[in-house]
Amino acid sequence: LTPLLPHIDHRNRGMRTRLGCLSHKSDSYSDFTAILPDKPNRALKRLSTEEATRWADSFDVLLSHKYGLAAFRAFLKTEFSEENLEFWLACEDFKKTRSAAKLASKAQRIFEEFIDVQAPREVNIDFQTRELTRRNMQEPSLSCFDQAQGKVHSLMEKDSYPRFLRSKIYTDLLSQTQRRLS
Repeated sequence: LTPLLPHIDHRNRGMRTRLGCLSHKSDSYSDFTAILPDKPNRALKRLSTEEATRWADSFDVLLSHKYGLAAFRAFLKTEFSEENLEFWLACEDFKKTRSAAKLASKAQRIFEEFIDVQAPREVNIDFQTRELTRRNMQEPSLSCFDQAQGKVHSLMEKDSYPRFLRSKIYTDLLSQTQRRLS
């Protein structure tokens, strides 16, 4: 069978390799430090236990902190759901658009990447929200993604955020900041 269909064997081997990489995803502190915005050691020296502890106060506190956002992104990658955060961030950036000329093209790019059915990084929103957003695209405004962004924010806050607070990434990070104090 292999000599007759060598291309299939090659594809299967490639698929096994990719699946093997996926199964090695880990939920660890070192994964978080790899994606920090600046040099990991310097960044973590500046992060206090108090700051990291405040991330548990509210989801918005976490999202507003540079290292909190990086830690949450690392966690979402372990769950293969970072598209939710990327969409939320894209919407935040979109709301800062001042050029009417750029508004429509940015809106289209966000819609095609995250909202459209079969989008490469499709977010999990209900049909009504998807359709409302599609209608909003006819005349894009700074608020055209508000409902979809709100749904994704709520989903992350109720679902991913509590798991993040229990994750090895977060607990290891807290331990690391506390260890520096002793």
